[in-house]
Amino acid sequence: MATPANEKTKSKKAEAAPKAAASKVAKRTITIRLAKGRIACNPMQRATITGLGLKHREQVRTLENTPAVRGMIKKVLHLVEVVSETR
Repeated sequence: MATPANEKTKSKKAEAAPKAAASKVAKRTITIRLAKGRIACNPMQRATITGLGLKHREQVRTLENTPAVRGMIKKVLHLVEVVSETR
């Protein structure tokens, strides 16, 4: 036997599905390359580079273009190179 509470949750789930499908818009991305090595960096810069997913020199990584990622890139801009950016 269905209770009124169960019917409300079912209707909310049914409404949420179209929103998820609508959010599949092309995301903004940014491609970066580690231009210089991490050997002479301070530990905070090494941690930032690792957080960006870069491990080796000349490694290229495509990331989602968010304010957090852009801030991390700004902190180590002297070590990385922005290859491309989609809007």
